[in-house]
Amino acid sequence: MGFSLSKSVDANLTKQQEFMLHNSRLQLERQILMQNQMRERQTAMQIAWSRESLKYFGSFFAMATLGLTAGAIKRKKPGLLAPIIPLGFILAYQMDSAYGTLFYRMKEEAENIMASEQDRLDLPHGAPTFDSIEKARRAKSGLVSFLEK
Repeated sequence: MGFSLSKSVDANLTKQQEFMLHNSRLQLERQILMQNQMRERQTAMQIAWSRESLKYFGSFFAMATLGLTAGAIKRKKPGLLAPIIPLGFILAYQMDSAYGTLFYRMKEEAENIMASEQDRLDLPHGAPTFDSIEKARRAKSGLVSFLEK
């Protein structure tokens, strides 16, 4: 009788462990999906910001170019056109950021760094551990928990 009781307890324990493993896996998958959706939303906001910024800077660039060109023709000073060159580079960068391939080139470069320069990604003092977080928490709170007594 004791054997059959321990056998059913073992079976229930195994089922419970499998259930807990399934639940933790499901929770992890949900966390990964949520973090990915948040990343996608942040990236979309950055691209939208670049596009909106481009509209304002493009308008400024057009007005400045017209004004500088008119001033250079009227005063017969071609040196007044000089600011158009750096402003043109800024406009080109913003266009590339908003509608071009800048994002894809940055992604490719990030993948190259992760593949071939892994040591550059190391955090100072390594990755945080439970012990280091608890030590910082205890130092900040100044309270001794009941577990430490």
